[in-house]
Amino acid sequence: MNFSPHTVQARHDSPLGPIILAMSTHALCGLWFDGQRHQPDNSAWPESPNHPVAKQARAQLDEYFAGQRTAFGLPLDLVIGTAFQQAVWHALLRIPAGTTRSYGALSADIGRPDAVRAVGGAIGRNPLSIVVPCHRVIGASGALTGYAGGLERKTALLQLESVH
Repeated sequence: MNFSPHTVQARHDSPLGPIILAMSTHALCGLWFDGQRHQPDNSAWPESPNHPVAKQARAQLDEYFAGQRTAFGLPLDLVIGTAFQQAVWHALLRIPAGTTRSYGALSADIGRPDAVRAVGGAIGRNPLSIVVPCHRVIGASGALTGYAGGLERKTALLQLESVH
């Protein structure tokens, strides 16, 4: 992933563990649970806890975890991925809270019905966990499958959104 050299970071404590927020100049470009799979090396990013997007993200995350928000209204910077990854991430944004989609259905949504594995790879590298709701993607059988933040978090996020 190609993050801007001007990327900064902030932290947020959530009910599911510490979260790292990454911001470009005017948008959120990363959100990972601390230690999440595919989390980039953020050691060179300066801390910027008072960044306006970080403040906005923290407030919206708190509302989400309190059950008061089902969608996020944050400026997002998704250009760090390939064109294919960006297409998958934008498709994830169209999955409403309280619903799930299979990997196959998501592949069809982007016009690539035979690219299920590649879609799964792009989902796993989603840089904006929770906000770009990759946790809403499940296996064709309805089984919960991989989540870079851990299956226990995926389960908790789906329960929070009342998906059964």
